[in-house]
Amino acid sequence: MVSRILFTLPPPADLERGWTASRAAATKGGKTRRLCVRSGEGAMGPLQLQQLTVVGFLKEPVFHVAKCTAEALRLNFPTKIAEPAVLPLLEFAWHEYLQEKKKELKGETWEYPSSVMCFIDGQLLGSEQELLKWAYDKWNYQDFKPVALYQAITEDFYTKHMQNSKHVFVYLDIAIQEQPTGTLLFELYSDMCPKTCENFRSLCTGEAGTSRSGLELTYKESVFHRLVKNGWIQGGDITAGRGDGGESIYGPTFEDENFSIPHNKKGILGMANKGRHSNGSQFYITLQPTPYMDKKYVAFGQLIEGTEVLQKLEDVSTYNERPVVECKIINCGILVP
Repeated sequence: MVSRILFTLPPPADLERGWTASRAAATKGGKTRRLCVRSGEGAMGPLQLQQLTVVGFLKEPVFHVAKCTAEALRLNFPTKIAEPAVLPLLEFAWHEYLQEKKKELKGETWEYPSSVMCFIDGQLLGSEQELLKWAYDKWNYQDFKPVALYQAITEDFYTKHMQNSKHVFVYLDIAIQEQPTGTLLFELYSDMCPKTCENFRSLCTGEAGTSRSGLELTYKESVFHRLVKNGWIQGGDITAGRGDGGESIYGPTFEDENFSIPHNKKGILGMANKGRHSNGSQFYITLQPTPYMDKKYVAFGQLIEGTEVLQKLEDVSTYNERPVVECKIINCGILVP
């Protein structure tokens, strides 16, 4: 038996296809209230449409099973079911979403086994299987699409999702104590901070070659030299790895481009500096929201994949904020969707 838990869901800003004015549940003052939605006047009065919400990890076929089911129900029963609210998330964002749900439940040991959450009128129904069962029991709807088709839908959706962002994606392959640990994948806000993003991108590919001082301009083989617990992890000193060096592709340093991106969550990527307009190659990744960094450090991207890798880096023991074992970038480059 699946436990049904009521969540109050604030509408995320980037819901695919949006939350429409005809949604059947809204939040106000922290409480869920019901809305009557008119789909035409008749003898029975206003009709209430059911609101389906699908939130999940977009690289998993189960998310697309739930998404297609919700959309099919809307198509087949337009006078009974509202336009579904669909929120596709990449791996790191999905993990953070689950952590927020744990806080709502006030149960840190709560585990959720699926890669998709389905809600009906704000109430958690469960995975795509629970949604399919509900669709059959209430609406006599069945899904006959083959697994291979959903796999193809998933791959195509992921590619288009990345391409439609118009952003640049770069990766860092990490080793801890010379043991390959995994990959950190970043989305760079190249439309908001083009110069800063180009510096980071070029240092990932190594295409800038060597600087005038003879320094090889690449993050490859550089280390994370600083780890501030519950704060951030810092790397990118491509000079000697001590934390007092580094150089940009534009020269020793370059100016602060802007402070338009807030440090409002874990996984924000930004440029470390020694004061105003002193950006070089050193960067940081936040380990929690760090609003005190706003207007002081230029944030220009976010982690989108590599939750476990970041956690392993965060768990490394330190002495005076320096990791006691070597945490190295063994390869890096650009990812083309």
